[in-house]
Amino acid sequence: MRNKTVGLIIIGIAILIGFIIFSFNRAMTSIVSTSCSHGLSCPMWGTINFQTNVGIGIMVFVILVGLYLVFFGREKEVITKVKTVKEQVKPKNITKENFKDVMKDLNEDEKKVLETIIEAEGTIFQSDLVDKSGFTKVKVTRILDKLEGKNILERKRRGMTNVVILNH
Repeated sequence: MRNKTVGLIIIGIAILIGFIIFSFNRAMTSIVSTSCSHGLSCPMWGTINFQTNVGIGIMVFVILVGLYLVFFGREKEVITKVKTVKEQVKPKNITKENFKDVMKDLNEDEKKVLETIIEAEGTIFQSDLVDKSGFTKVKVTRILDKLEGKNILERKRRGMTNVVILNH
């Protein structure tokens, strides 16, 4: 919701609270004046004023919060579109032919991981790589460590996972 709208709703609620306070104040005054035999020295008269003052204090505080939101509440910018990882990191022309020289020096497991990354157009989440390669998390991590050491790819942290990106 917008801050001004919330502020106006809060002010409306505060006015409703004020109406309730004054209604109960009139009702309590009427009840005490007809039922109390002590007159103005009755202890109930003091509690009515105290309760009314506390209620008005709360109402004023709620109105001030509402006015603050109406006049000084800043609107936060809402992000409407989140770019996917592939939109953020635009890979160049990635094909197996472009990496043939690199693949000559790799073992079979490293080739399989690299081919999986190439099929994903050069960018893939590490967790997806584990699923597609059929290797365990530990094995994929070790293979990626080796490939990263050879400067073939890099990993970037994205939340709770890594994004694997081929170097060009």
